[in-house]
Amino acid sequence: MMYWHDHEGMNGWGVGLMALITLLVLGLLVAAAVVLLRYLGHSGGQHPAQRRPEPEQVLADRLARGEIDPDEYRQRLDALRGTTGKGGAGWAP
Repeated sequence: MMYWHDHEGMNGWGVGLMALITLLVLGLLVAAAVVLLRYLGHSGGQHPAQRRPEPEQVLADRLARGEIDPDEYRQRLDALRGTTGKGGAGWAP
């Protein structure tokens, strides 16, 4: 009985190409799984790009909401920056 590929076995190039494609597909599957796990891991908490606001920004927000008055704002801002508020040299350890 004659088969379609009689005496035409897969040569070295065919085996190598099949192995390369298999590795590429497996690599893509692993990469997709890593991306999915990272996405799901960060969906419950803060996104890495979201940082805590700077202390000066928190202070400015408090002033904008009316929690502190402008004099207290300037006083606390000077304390954050390490200055005396009167053109002093600032705090040095």
